Amino acid sequence: MADLTLYGRSYCHLCEDMKIALEPLRRDFSFVLHEVDVDGDAATEARFGERVPVLTTGTPAGAGDELCHYFLDVPRVRAWLAAQAISQYGSP
Repeated sequence: MADLTLYGRSYCHLCEDMKIALEPLRRDFSFVLHEVDVDGDAATEARFGERVPVLTTGTPAGAGDELCHYFLDVPRVRAWLAAQAISQYGSP
């Protein structure tokens, strides 16, 4: 199963929009969505500042690649999830 991490803030409407926009992808792909409130840790807040939401690959503990920020890049996220499914199962 693929891991994605959404960095955001509880009061951020763009963060909520990105989370909602990810849900339709669950019809085609299995993934775990980890949510991190950037205001919960000084280092994370310094890393992202006002640049949220940010969606990355991997878990919060891993150093994942950024897939998109501010708005969900559906084609890019879909392509990444498909690649993960192929590498894990041989087909999406």
